[in-house]
Amino acid sequence: MSERTHRQAGARSPGRILFRRLFAINGLVFTVGTLVLALSPATVSSPVLLTEIPVLTVGLAVILTANALLLRTSLAPLDALTALMQRVDLLHPHNRLPSGGNRDLAHLIDTFNAMLDRLEAERSASSAHALAAQEGERRRIARELHDEIGQSLTVVLLSLKHAANRAPEDLREDLHAVQESVRASLDEVGQVARRLRPGVLEDLGLQSALSALSSDFSQSTGVPVTRRVEADLPSLSEDVELVLYRIAQEGLTNAARHAKASSVELSLTVRPGVLELRITDDGRGGVRQDGAGIRGMRERALLIGAQLTVTSPQDGGTDVRLTVPVADTERRAS
Repeated sequence: MSERTHRQAGARSPGRILFRRLFAINGLVFTVGTLVLALSPATVSSPVLLTEIPVLTVGLAVILTANALLLRTSLAPLDALTALMQRVDLLHPHNRLPSGGNRDLAHLIDTFNAMLDRLEAERSASSAHALAAQEGERRRIARELHDEIGQSLTVVLLSLKHAANRAPEDLREDLHAVQESVRASLDEVGQVARRLRPGVLEDLGLQSALSALSSDFSQSTGVPVTRRVEADLPSLSEDVELVLYRIAQEGLTNAARHAKASSVELSLTVRPGVLELRITDDGRGGVRQDGAGIRGMRERALLIGAQLTVTSPQDGGTDVRLTVPVADTERRAS
């Protein structure tokens, strides 16, 4: 960086900017006060007379009040910037302070906004790598469950069936009970593998995957799911479909595990400019802060430029909404 660039950066540093602002305000107040005293008929004797003390007191009060008002108005953007620093959350992006109208403090505000842009971009990139690694590990575990444990249980089930056919009558009932236990374990392994790696999403698409997800959820928890998925969806990339599926999966899990819901509604609809995924339940609600599951959903939403909102209506339940800009979705899919 050249010496000229260093000088320009130093001249625009927050410290120098604040010094110039305070110096200009105080200088303006003192100049106006001096002109008023010079042009007014008021005089000050030496020593000061008692009748002149009220005049001097009023003049000093006016100068201090004007100086305080000007300083308060001038430094108000710093209060707004401090408030933004206290509430900023990288999982709630695009929270920025407008710099227009703040003149010499605009550089400080623009610098802070640029820092937030950089931090959000870095957070999004690191989240993308972490979630990609997580999905890769899920695929590996699902493959091992299906190929190794699943096949081993299948062999055990066939061996039990062969043994039951050849066993004495008094042992067949026990062997059949063991068969049913192994078959139930095999089904559970299959369900875990499907949750870890949604093969139906890759093979049949998002609509079939959401349908299978709702059916598996109702079967395993006993909570009915009312499903409404529009048939005419825009073209979606694999990343967008996976995020939609994972958020729907997490939303259903939270409804059964935390909300203790007795019914759930899942919908995927297209509105002007956006694709909206919505999961609502009639559980106890009361979502006051983000837990690990909701923060994970927010991280996934950021990967595709979507917005996630989680609210609890006054009449109970929880409403999870994910809105994906359609134009952005189509661009990612191209």
